[in-house]
Amino acid sequence: MKTLESERLIMTMYTLDDAEGLYAYACNPNVGPHAGWAPHKDVEESREIISTLFMPCEAWAIRLKESGKLIGTISLEPDKYRPDSNSREMGYSLAEDQWGKGVMTEAAKCVLDFAFGELGLDQVGICTSLVNKRSQRVIEKCGFKYEGTIRRAYRIWDGTTRDSMVFSMLKDEWKK
Repeated sequence: MKTLESERLIMTMYTLDDAEGLYAYACNPNVGPHAGWAPHKDVEESREIISTLFMPCEAWAIRLKESGKLIGTISLEPDKYRPDSNSREMGYSLAEDQWGKGVMTEAAKCVLDFAFGELGLDQVGICTSLVNKRSQRVIEKCGFKYEGTIRRAYRIWDGTTRDSMVFSMLKDEWKK
């Protein structure tokens, strides 16, 4: 995957050197639990996440152009609900000090441009939990269409099971 740029952001593929930057925001107890994952315990755990999850799926580290500071993650992973179609599933997380600034919407729109324009995808899916209102707002601002809610769709880090709100966007719906 290539480096992506938007007005305020640069998105680069994760490397193991990004572990401290990831840990700096992923250790916050207000970040991960909304998305269903536990706050990172230490830099080594962040390094392991990069190695086993982010690098194989080619996740981007979201950085502020101005400072280069790592502030979030965004990816296009295999679409678990559409494995036999030309579709990927978007996932993301963002440092709490960047919430409410339009950063994730900017990053997501940049990735959607790449997904439809350069990868030639037919569709991009995205899922979120009922409790993750901030993610729902990003999904809405990007123009995804709500498909439905799958009840008790996945188990989160604390052992509870959550419903999953499922959204998608078709290539011909992008930028309309």
